[in-house]
Formats: sequence, structure tokens, C-alpha cells
Amino acid sequence: MCDKIEHSCEGATRRGFLKVAGSAAILGFAGSFVPGFAYADSLTKAQRDKMSPDDVLTMMKKGNERFLQNTRRNRNSLNEQKASASGQFPAAVLLSCIDSRAPAEVIMDLGIGDVFNTRVAGNIENSDVLGGMEFACQLSGAKVVLVMGHTSCGAIKGAVANAELGNLTGLLAKIKPAVAATTYSGARTADNYDFVDAVARKNVEMTVAGIRKNSPVLAALESKGTIKIAGAMYNLKTGAVEFLA
Repeated sequence: MCDKIEHSCEGATRRGFLKVAGSAAILGFAGSFVPGFAYADSLTKAQRDKMSPDDVLTMMKKGNERFLQNTRRNRNSLNEQKASASGQFPAAVLLSCIDSRAPAEVIMDLGIGDVFNTRVAGNIENSDVLGGMEFACQLSGAKVVLVMGHTSCGAIKGAVANAELGNLTGLLAKIKPAVAATTYSGARTADNYDFVDAVARKNVEMTVAGIRKNSPVLAALESKGTIKIAGAMYNLKTGAVEFLA
């Protein structure tokens, strides 16, 4: 009798597990929108291809909302690593700053294989960065190019202060056009973080424009609606990502 009960319970447990697993398969990537949902695998090609550029932006926005609410999804990172080992199908390519306090995957609750991420001080665009973006979108199928700056950016502050140091001098020179283009009525100094943040926002806007101008490949994809090129600002104090129009 006990054996029958144990066998029956074991069968019910298995059926319950299969039911959950089946639901996970049906939900697919939508699992990332369900609080507490254990989404184990990396993004698949089929899931990525079904998403529009707006869907991808929504995915990142909702991820940041979960981050702010401390309800990041229940991940199995090892399963994500194993699932993506044989192929990757990221939904977006990000250009963000190297600042240790602004890790894009963490603050937008993204997993292994979800996005390409290029990080360089001041989130500047150059030919190498553009080449990576073109690979990500034209060859790999990413749907969004997102340039993300952040508040209290040291690279922006350095550009405002005309700092000079080895190769950093040339990098900061790429930010200085944003310093000059920023409209601001207060003190235009590196110690005024309101001005620094205004320059950071302008730098994002100019970088987005530079991507469109300097990459005919990406500009053509955007004109066809295949991708979207967008900007964002991350607030170090609040943890919120503001997506720019």
C-alpha cells in the first residue's frame, strides 16, 4: 500500500514538473515579465526573431522596473550559459560606459545571451564600435542599438575639465563637441554635476546621431524598420534608466 502511495506521489510530482516545464516552453521569453518566474535558458533565435524593436525596448524597460522594485527574475545562470554555448541570438547591442556602477545587464535585468554590450569610457562611438554594431544587427539579427550614458560620468567630467593623460586625451576629445553643444545657463565646470549630467545627455544624443551618420549599414536597417537606434540615461542615485525619444 505504501509503495502504491509513494509511486502515485512520485507520478504526480513528475506530472507537475512536466506541466511547469511545458508552461515555461509556451511562455518562452515572456517568462522574463513574470515576477518570480524561473527562466532557465538563453534567448533563442525564434524568440528573438518574433520580437519587434519596440518589444526589445519594452523588455529592457520592464527589466529596469524589476531592478528598481528588487524583483529581478529568478535566473539559472549556469543553464543560460549552457544554452547559449552553441549559439547566441541577442536582441540588442548596447554601447555603455565602463563605469563599474552602471552594468547594463544588471540594471535592466538581462541574462547571458540577451544582448551584446560594448563598454568604453564616455560611451563614445568610433569605427571599431560601429563595426561591432553592424555585426550585431546586420549579421546576427539584433533589433535595437542602445547608447546608454549615466549621471556623474567621470569621462564627461574629464572632458569638461580638459584633462590630459596618455591615450585618454584623445578619447576625451571625442566628447568635447558635446560640451560645446550643451545649452546651460549655470556654471559650465566639472564641479557642477548638473552641467556634467547635461553634457552626458547631449553626448548620448550626439552619439546616436553619429551612429546614423557614420554607419550607412545601420542607418539603412533603421530606415527599413528592421532596427531602432535609441539613447538612454542611467541615474546612479536612483537606479532608473530614462529612455530618450
